[in-house]
This record gives sequence, structure tokens and C-alpha cells, in this order.
Amino acid sequence: MSSNRQSFHRVVAIDGPAASGKSSVARELAQRLGFAYVNSGAIYRAITWHILQKGIDAGDSDRVTQTAESAEITCCLQDNESRIFIDNVDPTDYLREDRVNESVSRVSSVPRVRRIVEQKMREYARSHDLVMEGRDIGSVVFPDTPYKFYIVASREVRLRRRAAQGQRDEITMRDHADSSRLVSPLVLAKDAHVIDTSHLTIEGVVSEVVARLKEMGLKVSA
Repeated sequence: MSSNRQSFHRVVAIDGPAASGKSSVARELAQRLGFAYVNSGAIYRAITWHILQKGIDAGDSDRVTQTAESAEITCCLQDNESRIFIDNVDPTDYLREDRVNESVSRVSSVPRVRRIVEQKMREYARSHDLVMEGRDIGSVVFPDTPYKFYIVASREVRLRRRAAQGQRDEITMRDHADSSRLVSPLVLAKDAHVIDTSHLTIEGVVSEVVARLKEMGLKVSA
């Protein structure tokens, strides 16, 4: 599904696998640019939490679809960062629970769930300049944005980062699930700039992104 570039504000897409550092980079970059920060993964995690709260098997795609369609999903900005409420409940404190970690790949692979989240993400861009991070932002959600970055890191570094976050989901399994799903898999957009964060600080990565944005003609004050 192609986006219409003229319908949206400026979007910097930050894609990459789990624990590559894209969330930290995207948040800091948004602050540097004065753009809103949107974490697409948080939306998928919120829907996953909601599914599990309903006692639904994350592998039951029909019931997952029905529940996601019937839920009142509200996305907004607070302090220039994305927030999500489902049926007027804020699930922020529960998004990193082990059960959510273990189920989010299955829920996010359901086609209807991805369409719902894509619509929510595009709505953000109708009124705000964004730095948005995820796994298919540059390839699917905003394929027309010229500002695409793909953040990577070695498997060893990513494992250490995941452990430091207190999360136990298996990197290899998550990579396979994200890359092999039939709908909007994790792929490198052909025009994305690849940055390896394995041996860079967050500030170093952000500075490199800012430098490339300036080269592409984006006015950057920082």
C-alpha cells in the first residue's frame, strides 16, 4: 500500500531488528529535530496485551482479528511522544511483560492487525513531523519518504542490550518471525541508509543520521 507523500508531514523512518538500538536513536533524534517520536512497536505491544487480557490465544488469528477490530484504539501524543489507549485503558506499564514479548510477533503477523496499526501511524503524520521507528516504516508505511534509515547491530551486541533491558525474548526467533511473516516482513528498503550501531554511542548514531539528513536537504537546526 503506497502512501501519498503530499498528504503527510515530514517523516524520518527508522527501521531495524529487535535490540538494534533504533528506539533510543529515534527518540533522541526526534528531540534533536523537534519532531514527534512514534514507536510503532508499542502499538503492536498494546494490542497484544489487550488480546492476552481477553484470554485469547495469540495464535488464533480469527479471534485476534475480531478483537482488534472491536477495540477502541486511541493514539495520541503526550510530551511529543506517541501514547496508546485501548478501550480507555493505558497499557504502558505492561508492554514489556514476558507474555507480551512472547506473543507480539504472532499478533503483529495478523494482516488485519497490521492494517489497523498502519492506519494509526499514518494518522500521526497528517498533523505532525515525525521520527517513527519500527520494522516496516520505510518499506510499507511511508515508502515515499526520502528519509529512511536501517539500524543494525551484531547479534552479540543485541543480546547484551536485550539482557540489560531485562527482557528474555530470543533474538534469533524474533528475527525469524519478523523477517519471514507474509505481511509486511522486516526488510531493508532499497533506498535506506544502513547504520551499524554495534560500536557507536547513541549520540554518535544520531549525529550520523543528522549529517545524512542535512545532505538530503532536510533543514536541521541542531
